[in-house]
Amino acid sequence: MRLSHRYPRAAVATPHYLASTAGAAVLADGGNAVDAIVAANLALGVVAPYFCGYGGDLFAIVWDGDLHGYLGSGRSPAAATRERVEARAGGRAMPVFGPDSVTVPGGVRGWFDLLERFGTRSFGELTCFAVRYATEGFEMTTLGARAIEEGRHMYGQFAAWQAAYGDVQLGDVLCQPGMARTIELLAQDGPNAYYRGPIADAIASSVQELGGDMAAADLAAHAGEWVEPLRQSFHGVEVAELPPPTQGVSALEALRILDSVDLPPNGVERVHVMIEATKLALADRDRWVSDPATMPRPAEELLTDAWIKARAAEIDPRRAVTPSGVDPQPGGTAYLCAADADGLLVSLIQSNFVHFGSGVHVAEWGINLNNRGFSFSLDPDRVNAFEPSKRPMHTLIPAMTLRDGRPDLVFGSMGGDAQVPVHVQVLTRIIDDGEDPADAIAAPRWRLDTGSWNVRAETRLAPELVEGLRALGHDVTETTAYDTGMGHAHAVWPSSQGLGATYDPRSEGAALGC
Repeated sequence: MRLSHRYPRAAVATPHYLASTAGAAVLADGGNAVDAIVAANLALGVVAPYFCGYGGDLFAIVWDGDLHGYLGSGRSPAAATRERVEARAGGRAMPVFGPDSVTVPGGVRGWFDLLERFGTRSFGELTCFAVRYATEGFEMTTLGARAIEEGRHMYGQFAAWQAAYGDVQLGDVLCQPGMARTIELLAQDGPNAYYRGPIADAIASSVQELGGDMAAADLAAHAGEWVEPLRQSFHGVEVAELPPPTQGVSALEALRILDSVDLPPNGVERVHVMIEATKLALADRDRWVSDPATMPRPAEELLTDAWIKARAAEIDPRRAVTPSGVDPQPGGTAYLCAADADGLLVSLIQSNFVHFGSGVHVAEWGINLNNRGFSFSLDPDRVNAFEPSKRPMHTLIPAMTLRDGRPDLVFGSMGGDAQVPVHVQVLTRIIDDGEDPADAIAAPRWRLDTGSWNVRAETRLAPELVEGLRALGHDVTETTAYDTGMGHAHAVWPSSQGLGATYDPRSEGAALGC
């Protein structure tokens, strides 16, 4: 799980070993961390299309001496209204799959925006691994085959998806010539080929043919956004997360609540308080977090001393409390991170959302369109209610920590609702317990099923801890020892001797250095 070379001068970590190989090759050839992360992400979209890809969104935090945040999420179609979507859905719940779950993909623009600001290589120079994996194929792994098996049931009504993936088995070599054409056209013509050219037309046509409202003009209107990350202190360490529409504020709120109470040093009482703080933060997420243009109060209000004190007072150290209900946000995301010898650090997350996304597959270009629109609500009174040209609340939260104003850890995790509890658990182990980041990431985890507030715990957690939580009123379900539903977290971190890096043993990834 750790780097084979303990202290390299540059490193990259991703959830698939072939993507890590692509990023490491760029670093070895003299590219910087942003060059490497883009090359790795391009390859990851090919070899793990069930996590991310050319129809998904992208978020990043970059350090080049200062922190820079990037929001690469798309909007709902301008012609789509809540009433139209509700009529097609036949009820008051957003569809998980299908054309109405598709928002404009922001990931492709994000790659070009990152390279324009920080890169040293052209997009085309970074595509060789991705093109080769798409053209010549790659061997399907255990996690990939499992995702495709699940997809056969999820996407049964989507003929184009079934034609592309439905027959793929473990060990098969998967070739994706349409995806190779997309990568090659982007290398030749840049992002306009995607947002204003033939790919935009094909995306809009694919959605419209299935009854959706996406138009080529929606793609042409897309732009990413550079933002200032949110920063808060947790036990003397500064934690940086992205602002809305991401749930980064929720991770910071949970950590601030824990920072404001006497957190027990270990054992059942400690985990209980961490669970309760996370519940409150996720409940506030669903009440307040969405596209910032539509939020009734700024995210910073959820981090004020008065707000945190009031929320912390709701924690009962002797029993579990059930806050208001939360709409569950499933996982299906890829987190990547990279660092180079010049101190450039990148924390990036990219996603189609649930598995391959919406099921809408643009066959000519091999693109699986996201289903981020599923995060919207059809309840007009909810902050995340569906509206035209609106960004949905996003679970994607890349992160960094800083000590004395300098980066100390670049980290993040996939996992939908699991991302906030993963951030809480990993940082608590590293900051409070002094654990090595590799050990903290590999350690057994818990997460919350937000619809019921049931606690899911890996079987590696101590039996007395599980029973102690049940005695406090938590409904605990034990899962497998290395449950992928707990998220795939990865990290790189500077040290006086070089860089450390690690990948999550729940994934099929690698942390590679040079």
